[in-house]
Amino acid sequence: MKELIAIVRMNMMNRTKLALAEAGLGSITAREALGRGKGIIDMQLLHGAEHGYEEAIAQLGQSHRLIPKRALLMVVNDDLVQKAVKTIIRTNQTGKSGDGMIFVFPCQEAVRVRTGERGEDTLDEG
Repeated sequence: MKELIAIVRMNMMNRTKLALAEAGLGSITAREALGRGKGIIDMQLLHGAEHGYEEAIAQLGQSHRLIPKRALLMVVNDDLVQKAVKTIIRTNQTGKSGDGMIFVFPCQEAVRVRTGERGEDTLDEG
């Protein structure tokens, strides 16, 4: 099992949820997040970028402030990791700075609270 943490633009969250569900990977948790990558953001363009305007996203300049994002957390069987990663990339990749990041970690155990089930039986089958 692997845990995936994907950081995506706020305006891409619904598309990402739908794409993952269509791929058979509907079990996700999402959280609000603040952050920035290597790039630095011009806050005058941030407002337009938050509303999904590609021109604003393309023209973002330099700043040290953190920008609003969404963090998706999911645990998948090892054989579904590449499917999940490819789905997230395909849905979020614009070629512009700020498209996001995906982190993959080993997951030791999963336990369904309601039934006490353990392991890969608790996860999506994809």
